[in-house]
Amino acid sequence: MTEGTKGMSPRARMTGVVYLLYFLTAVLAQAFVSRKLVGYGDAVNVIAFAFYIVLTLLFYSMFKPVNRSLSLLAALFSLVGCAVGLLGLFPRTSLPVNPLWFFGPYCLLIGALIIRSTFLPRLIGWLMVAAGLGWLAILSPPIARYLSLCIEIIGIVAEASLMLWLLVKGVDEGRWKQQAVAQ
Repeated sequence: MTEGTKGMSPRARMTGVVYLLYFLTAVLAQAFVSRKLVGYGDAVNVIAFAFYIVLTLLFYSMFKPVNRSLSLLAALFSLVGCAVGLLGLFPRTSLPVNPLWFFGPYCLLIGALIIRSTFLPRLIGWLMVAAGLGWLAILSPPIARYLSLCIEIIGIVAEASLMLWLLVKGVDEGRWKQQAVAQ
């Protein structure tokens, strides 16, 4: 057993918990909206976006040792996507921009960072890349019409896999430290 696999990484566990809180609040917001309780849904969506902002900062910190520039670029895409999503909750400030324009590249970059890392499974990285491509593809009306459900499933599976891995397995702390020292 290596030093990195002896225990759960507190950093990974905290990131996984924030990811789980994001998932739960996002699902709750959708449940409210689908029941025509839009005001409650919007309020819970604000909380969900707050969790996603925290998650973004945690991922920036986690992936900074892999590639500081890519991690920063990913964080910027996510933060802009959160800002666009938050503004979209207020009718007077609706923008002609879809948050997926930013969350697609964010998932692509997180996937690339996972693939390049030595402390998380590459398979999860490839799932995140597929999710990012899917979020970008869904912006095309013909693709959205025929494949949106499939793309949403891929996105949920990718992000849920990453969240569950962080909660259950964590990261290989020894390898994370090696990459941090090498940076």
